[in-house]
Amino acid sequence: MALSVFEKKTKMPDDADLSQALGDLFFIWKNIREFVLANAPDISEEWNYSGKSLGWGFRLRNPKKVIVYLIPSEGYFKIGFVFGPAATEEVMRSTVSDEIKTIIDSAVVYAEGRGFRIDVKDESMLEDLFKLIRIKLGIRSPHK
Repeated sequence: MALSVFEKKTKMPDDADLSQALGDLFFIWKNIREFVLANAPDISEEWNYSGKSLGWGFRLRNPKKVIVYLIPSEGYFKIGFVFGPAATEEVMRSTVSDEIKTIIDSAVVYAEGRGFRIDVKDESMLEDLFKLIRIKLGIRSPHK
């Protein structure tokens, strides 16, 4: 089975497909998307088919880098980031949950940084995800 619930290369997902797959979590997906768009200029949105083993994923990117990856699954989704050393250090000093810090700390480090995914199954970590997005965007928040 593919990482994404949307496996067919010939059918790019739309909002109706997402709503059906994610159910009540569709509003969290939309909140994350809207948060990125509201806090960063020059953001483009793109669906990307990454092959049979991964399926369709959604990216929000600026001209220089991908800000966030969203991967729809059945009844939940994954959010993915790549953080360099400075961003990783900032997260570790922040009030982001220990659960998320552990995920980041255990991520494999590549030349472009630490790539990691977090399962989003409810809204309990939404504020922490916003903190990660702010860090990725280089927005310094007084509420680390």
